[in-house]
Amino acid sequence: LDEATSNRVKEINTRCSELGIKFSKHLGEEDTKFSFSAAELDGCVPSYLEERKQDDGSYKCSLKYPDYIPLMERCRVGPTRKTMEAAFNSRCKAENTPILEELVRLRHEKAQLMGYETHADFVTEVRMSKSAAKVKAFLSELGEKLRPLLASDVAALKALKAKHEPDAETAEVTMYDRTYYSKLLEEEKFKVDHEALKAYFELSTVAKGLLGIYQQLLGLTFDREKSLEGAAAWHAEVEAYRVSDTKSGELVGYFYLDMHPREGKYGHAACFGLQPACATAGGWQVPVAAAVCNFPRPTASQPALLSHRDVETFFHEFGHVMHQLCSKAELEMFAGTRVERDFVEAPSQMLENWCWQPAALARMSAHHQTGEPIPDALMAALLASRNANSGILNMRQIVLASFDQAIHTAASADTAAVLDRISAELLQIPSSPGTNMAASFGHLAGGYDAQYYGYMWSEVFSADMFASRFEAEGIFNGDLCGASYRKEILAAGGSRDAMDSLIAFLGREPIQEPFLKSKGLE
Repeated sequence: LDEATSNRVKEINTRCSELGIKFSKHLGEEDTKFSFSAAELDGCVPSYLEERKQDDGSYKCSLKYPDYIPLMERCRVGPTRKTMEAAFNSRCKAENTPILEELVRLRHEKAQLMGYETHADFVTEVRMSKSAAKVKAFLSELGEKLRPLLASDVAALKALKAKHEPDAETAEVTMYDRTYYSKLLEEEKFKVDHEALKAYFELSTVAKGLLGIYQQLLGLTFDREKSLEGAAAWHAEVEAYRVSDTKSGELVGYFYLDMHPREGKYGHAACFGLQPACATAGGWQVPVAAAVCNFPRPTASQPALLSHRDVETFFHEFGHVMHQLCSKAELEMFAGTRVERDFVEAPSQMLENWCWQPAALARMSAHHQTGEPIPDALMAALLASRNANSGILNMRQIVLASFDQAIHTAASADTAAVLDRISAELLQIPSSPGTNMAASFGHLAGGYDAQYYGYMWSEVFSADMFASRFEAEGIFNGDLCGASYRKEILAAGGSRDAMDSLIAFLGREPIQEPFLKSKGLE
């Protein structure tokens, strides 16, 4: 680039970085709280109420996930859900909407200065997809295949709402109904009792089983440390571990587990690479990573109990930790998860499958009081429910990915209007009036811009890897499948194209059939 253009690109990069930090900071510091009566929280489980009860008899609820999700799943009171959903999807609306819309304008300007038509074209050129047009075609094709499943799901939710709320202010399924009736449908249709399941997923039991599975699968040994090389963790609750190769005893790296919410803490679940694996003048630099989650805390009457969804989240994020730690790429820029962004989720998505295997679940569960395993009937109900609400859940991912592509193939965007239009068109459930979920869509300010499609895109590969190797050869087969996975997928990092790593692991190019089957499609 000529000097003037180069300087402008640098200015844009700096400004985008500043805006991304502000966007994230606003979300981290968001602290809205509501006070509800017992009647307004009718349907919420006793342990949830106990943890939030105030001295005056009211119940305090924030918009953090451990507060918000259980309420939206269980509260029978439509107006309470409506209040919470509107607030949740308006988080940081005033502060972050202008930030995101400025980011859209700056990214478009930069892309044009670099010779690209749109930001999405600029970003996808070096991803597996190679072009924004291919992403659009992928989302459109998958969206069409999901339409019959979606229509069936929406009709079922509508019927369920009519049955339970004959006097509701609207007969249509609203955004604040979606989570509640999806959960109710899942339990009525598949007879899976998620509250009963929580009693078998105590955090310490899940962690022990999960870490054991990863150690066996990848040939690693984890040792609990009080601190790493004399450095205390950033909070007393954070656990530190040393990782070594089981056969050689060689140090592989270190990881932290930060499991519970705190004021000002990152509000989602994620893996943070703190030090990359790479070659240096002084020798090999070992990697350090942290799994950060926001699981329920223990209460006075019970330990920290996870939902099955929480177990999946834990398994997923720890998969990213292993991607960081098993890296053997010599250059920092290719270390661990620094692969093409539309492949980065595939290794962790593949590992989520263990949360649906009875033998793996048996190792991660036991009743927190009796130590008994999950009853056969409850296990069978859970496994049968895997594709419950598949149409709605997957179409929502299509909505978010399509929204991301829409704003990043434009010079500017009214983000609330675009999201509302796409949600109504694809999901058949419009956004609540006055909200803008985009203002809390952290991915779009934190590195996933024009790349959110990668979650769905990479699932094609994750499904194929699991079905074609681990399901076929053994889910605990560390000597064969696990060793190959560690070498060809995790160790390679971004030092070669993801497609080359997949071919090395699968022995062929990936196919789409296992992915479609996993979604309940033929």
